Amino acid sequence: MPHENHDTIDGDVYVSPRHLAGTTAIGDPGLDPLDSLGWNLHHDDLGNAYLTAPDYKVRLGYLPEGEDDGLWRINAYKDAFGPPAWGVCFNDSTPTEFVTAFTTALAAAYQHGPDHYLARPVPGTTDRDPFQAINPLIEQGWQLDQPDWDTFAIKSPDGLARLDYTTGNLDPAFEVGSRTARWQLWAGTDIDRPFWYATASTDTPVALLRAVTECVADPAPLPRWRDDTFSYVKGHARLTPILPPTPSAPTPLDIQRSAARRPAALPAPSVPRWSTTSRPALPGRRR
Repeated sequence: MPHENHDTIDGDVYVSPRHLAGTTAIGDPGLDPLDSLGWNLHHDDLGNAYLTAPDYKVRLGYLPEGEDDGLWRINAYKDAFGPPAWGVCFNDSTPTEFVTAFTTALAAAYQHGPDHYLARPVPGTTDRDPFQAINPLIEQGWQLDQPDWDTFAIKSPDGLARLDYTTGNLDPAFEVGSRTARWQLWAGTDIDRPFWYATASTDTPVALLRAVTECVADPAPLPRWRDDTFSYVKGHARLTPILPPTPSAPTPLDIQRSAARRPAALPAPSVPRWSTTSRPALPGRRR
């Protein structure tokens, strides 16, 4: 697939569909939207990074040396010293672009205040109905599914990605700390051993969830390095080489400007001409 700016592509292949791309193993793109707001950033002795909002009501942990595979953990609070109002987790294989989509939406919501970043889903409303989050996937051909009696799901056309919505009552504290959350987005052939997964608790704002599903639904492939792609990618995804840009032919204006910049030719050096006549004798006393 062509790209307008080849110099910014970090990879040598495009991976399609993008839900099979895997992580880039670089945390900065996910951290930058919140870090640019001036949030407090610090690291522990193990190399984990933590971002905290000025009012301490939103916290992000980037945990490459965490206790499990939950690489990204993001929580929001009504009370800075109370339990989380909602929590989201992306594991260590989740495509980085999906994380960045979430943190970008979170940064925008935080700037608009608690009514946005703590906006609980409200079924039946226009903007906050939970199922508004799945519309971008439906528009790209994802199909409705019901794998279990208490789970509503929607799966990708290739059957290798799925978004699960668990019905019934769930323990809010348990949702935040486990994969048994209201929302679970994952790729693979087995939910117990997914290629990657992301979870979100019941009260996660719909606008933040939708930012992720819009990114997942985007038909554009993602650039990756072939040697760094996971084995499941090579077995199921389409890898298209990223070709170097073809130089464009110079226009008449380009040629004119090039000629104007070319230094003027220097005159040929003066070369004395030889003569066959005898040189006149110099005046002086004859011996």
